[in-house]
Amino acid sequence: MLLFFVVLLIILILLLRKVNENYFILALCERIKCVEGKPLEEKVCIIPGKTIFGNNFDAVNVTPGKLFKLARSFTKLSKGRSYVLNFLIGPVYNIINAEDAEQLFQSQSLTTKGFMYDFLQPFLGDGLLRSSEEKWHLRRKMLTPAFHFNILQTFNEIFKEESLKLLEKLKHLQHEDVNISDVIDEFSLNNVCETALGVKLNEIDGATEYRAAVHNLSTMIVRRVCNPLMYYRIIFYLFGQYSETKHYAEIIHNFSGKIISKKRKKFFQEDNGCKIDKENSYVKTRYAMLDTLLHNEAQGLIDHQGICEEVDTVMFEGYDTTSTCLKFALLNLAQYPDIQKRCYQEIENLTAFENLTVFDFNKVEYLGCVIKETLRMHPSVPIIQRLCTKETVLNGLILPTNAQVNIHINDIMRDSKHFPEPSVFKPERFLPENTHNMHPFAFVPFSAGSRNCIGQKFAMLEIKAALVAILRAYRVLPVIQTKDLILEYGITLRTKQKLFVKFEPRVI
Repeated sequence: MLLFFVVLLIILILLLRKVNENYFILALCERIKCVEGKPLEEKVCIIPGKTIFGNNFDAVNVTPGKLFKLARSFTKLSKGRSYVLNFLIGPVYNIINAEDAEQLFQSQSLTTKGFMYDFLQPFLGDGLLRSSEEKWHLRRKMLTPAFHFNILQTFNEIFKEESLKLLEKLKHLQHEDVNISDVIDEFSLNNVCETALGVKLNEIDGATEYRAAVHNLSTMIVRRVCNPLMYYRIIFYLFGQYSETKHYAEIIHNFSGKIISKKRKKFFQEDNGCKIDKENSYVKTRYAMLDTLLHNEAQGLIDHQGICEEVDTVMFEGYDTTSTCLKFALLNLAQYPDIQKRCYQEIENLTAFENLTVFDFNKVEYLGCVIKETLRMHPSVPIIQRLCTKETVLNGLILPTNAQVNIHINDIMRDSKHFPEPSVFKPERFLPENTHNMHPFAFVPFSAGSRNCIGQKFAMLEIKAALVAILRAYRVLPVIQTKDLILEYGITLRTKQKLFVKFEPRVI
């Protein structure tokens, strides 16, 4: 009898060893392998877990700031090589350099967003950010004309109007320590509502509650990411912050619903909205993205739920990401007076602000470099994710079905191979003469490939307009140093501290 149990134990051990070649048994996930059959360690760095259960418990109960630091520690440990983590949901291939990112961004099959985007579903539905395959292609094709250059020119008038309103607010705050989140968040939300959605924010109640809801929901999503048990909906429903998530999602949906309702009435009052020539994107009157959606609804190409999804998506992506970049740009300009002086010299002889065109803003070269360097060092979206819907070969690796691919935008753009002294703020990196030999995927703040950000030109123009207006009227003075900031993961990049600068009127 004893011999039988010994033989059975030996067979079980051998069986487990065989199974463990393809599955990380204790982590409960399938393994990533090399195409050539070589040891995985030769291609990537495998990050050891804190426990025998893979990396499942590495991030449990960490704060958003500690999670950001943990990701950076993994990058340091991997010494520039992309690395692998093993979780209950599946193995995660983490890309941290441009060379490995290239094949992914060029892939036509790796376009489905990863599991973290599922946590956004109650907030954004299946809008352009989260949708995939046929639905994504249809929506992208539908919305692309709404961001055409000719339409962007009409948005420019709104950006200038809102920038002048921002200056009026700053008049009452000059010489004080200004929490720029208070003014920039409102400025950015005003812009996206009046441009992409065609509704003035002062006509809609609940903007302050909306901004707070986005911030709180972002915090809860990060907490959920840190607990692998909360990835499962039933456990999150029973033991997680489900009710709070639902509450804040309702605030967000109620606010966007008011915008849609107001625009719908206006749209039909104007005899189905303004007419647009799809081939030339010629705009007879001011034309918003929401007009495009309502026009397609009238043709039966999208329903009310689809409109809600896209409005929630564009409000979030057009507001929070742009606001984040603008705040970091002001911090950098305050901290580097020589750079700020050069920007001012570039714009001081421009025509009156009210008369500036899109072409004028495009010619503001050095300020554009400042924005790009800000995005390089503090990308609004520091990490994006893809899901392998089937077994996939990428960079010589065989990724099993349900494997995740994390693209660490923050690490890619701080790679010393492409950006010497990556922690030094040097806008001249992006002057034309210095970018000829730059790797095409070394600078990817708006992602790249087919799923790049549809609104990147929109964002750059909005940020330029605001900075030109501010710098012509004020010197931006430092209150805090960027090196002292504690960065945090959220839906977008955040800081633990509040962000302060001073605005000193220029003496002309």
